[in-house]
Amino acid sequence: MTNSSETLSWEPARLIPVSGIRSTEEQETRATSALLAVLSAVEEFGVAFTKPYGAPKVKLQTYTEVPFKISDDKTVRPDGLIQAQRGKKSWTALVEVKTGKNDLQREQIENYLDVAKNEGFDCVITISNQISMIPGQHPVEVDKRKIKKVNLYHLSWSRILTEAVLQQSHRGVSDPDQAWILGELIRYLEHPKAGSVDFSDMGQHWVGVRDAVKNGTLRHTDKNAPEIAGKWEELVSFAALRLGRKLGADVQEVLSTKEKGDIAFRISTIVDEMVNQGLMTGKIRIPDAIGDIELKTDLRAQQIIVSINIAAPKSGRTLTRINWLIRQLKESSADVRIDSWGQRARTSMSELLGKVKQDPNSIFPADNRDLVSFTVSAIKPMGMARSVGKHSFIDSVLDTFDWFYGDVVQHLQEWQPPAPKLKKPKELPEKKADELIDAKNALREVEPGEANQNPPTSNNM
Repeated sequence: MTNSSETLSWEPARLIPVSGIRSTEEQETRATSALLAVLSAVEEFGVAFTKPYGAPKVKLQTYTEVPFKISDDKTVRPDGLIQAQRGKKSWTALVEVKTGKNDLQREQIENYLDVAKNEGFDCVITISNQISMIPGQHPVEVDKRKIKKVNLYHLSWSRILTEAVLQQSHRGVSDPDQAWILGELIRYLEHPKAGSVDFSDMGQHWVGVRDAVKNGTLRHTDKNAPEIAGKWEELVSFAALRLGRKLGADVQEVLSTKEKGDIAFRISTIVDEMVNQGLMTGKIRIPDAIGDIELKTDLRAQQIIVSINIAAPKSGRTLTRINWLIRQLKESSADVRIDSWGQRARTSMSELLGKVKQDPNSIFPADNRDLVSFTVSAIKPMGMARSVGKHSFIDSVLDTFDWFYGDVVQHLQEWQPPAPKLKKPKELPEKKADELIDAKNALREVEPGEANQNPPTSNNM
């Protein structure tokens, strides 16, 4: 009989094994096949995956390496093809996949766009570890004429893993066998050998740009600054994606309309911040949270700063408003900072939470101004290394952001005014009330019928 301790080291049989992957090509082939097979097998996941791109809500048909002839002497083979058919309506997408550090190639994408146009397909979907800096924008610039009639979409492996986790853990899969199959895909994508890695590198010019900012020598003309600005934008997007995976919520980066429509403008804004202030900033929105979380890296001070702005209650004394906040942060770290802002004040009153709990008066606004809002923030050391691991800049940003949400933000709720109360009827003045009582008592003393008798007349005899 086998010892039970021995079985603990045995590798369970897996639907999608990671063993035997020896090359990048084999890694991409297996990842493509695994994803497409699960999309067709798990109906809810397939619908969630393709619905944003216009596919009908039906069971998908998926294929790998379908050949298409684009000229007499040239045939291309997209990694995959997804098709959805409902009645006379048909939706088809070509799929191009990269894993590991391999990036998408413009020529390949444009070839597939040509195939999709010629075949009357709806779109081309690319998948890689590249993260779109701006939601909805493709990480590879292609000839805009080729996307007039065929749509081009991009998904990072991190996004796909997030969607799979959301479907399994939060939206649900009705069929138990399908739920197990989706779980096998999640397990596979989380394995290092699968090649579906998370954001892990700030780029080869990180150290040079970082030190130039610290020393105050970075200029707008530095050709490496936009690359690091782009990496920061990817990191902010990934931070939102990762927290959303943990929360089961659609966490999104907050951008202005102009930034969403023009990636060059967003990158130039980050470069301006680095040159002029030594900062890189971003903002992230969590559904139903009390406010947006502001994420800031101070490259000169080598610090990560996270903060959230909160409207103060609109009624009650100043002390009552401060205690309202303190009660919600009773389990938060003592070194979280609280800033109180008075009406039209240019500066705040600031103190650490531990001291505010002992003396709420320490953050009373100056000049007895009306307290209108709070800023809750925290500062953590910044990692310096470009890649994930020990002393990593990426890890320091992600860990600080996740910690701040768990330690502070998830405990906060907006102030709600009390329900209006009914007013009691006005009471009569005491004197009038007494007179009314006397009159009632006098009526009770009159004998029945006496009030109707004529009064006695005088005798004139």
